[in-house]
Amino acid sequence: MLASGSPRRSLLLSAAGYTFTVSPPEIDEAPLSGEEPADMVLRLASAKAAAVVEKGTVVLAADTVVVRDGAILGKPIDAPDAVAILESLSGRAHSVLTGWTVRHGEQERFGVTESRVVFADRSHAELVDYVARTEPFDKAGAYALQGDDGWLVTEVRGSRANVMGLPLAEIAEALAAFGIERSTPQS
Repeated sequence: MLASGSPRRSLLLSAAGYTFTVSPPEIDEAPLSGEEPADMVLRLASAKAAAVVEKGTVVLAADTVVVRDGAILGKPIDAPDAVAILESLSGRAHSVLTGWTVRHGEQERFGVTESRVVFADRSHAELVDYVARTEPFDKAGAYALQGDDGWLVTEVRGSRANVMGLPLAEIAEALAAFGIERSTPQS
């Protein structure tokens, strides 16, 4: 079971060959006072998994944030906020952190995966146009790697899938530990 309403996470898992159901949890995703970004994403992934756990079911949950200079950049609240977030990333590197949890009963495997992302230097007008074309309001950091074709993102150090919300290599290993394997095509 995937404890997420993210269409990107569903797409990544499906493309990797997993069969699953989706059960988005309802939890408060606000950071705790003084909480470090890596601690926050791990706490939220665990809370999401716990919120939808069913007896006998393996649950996967994740939480992803964009971090620039130690500050968490969340999802934009409107177009001007999205442009401001993107301007703060323009021409610079930042981190994408995903906390993930795979839970089966009382057993749990978890981790935090970091990818470094480098943005091209873009003008205010270009970023206003980008926001109008892509409507990035449901994305941490106000952007999506998929479909970008290098317009914003010039380099990714680490897992590209992590930047889209799910570090597949780590997740596949954790799922395999609970006996969950990818589906194989039938001939």
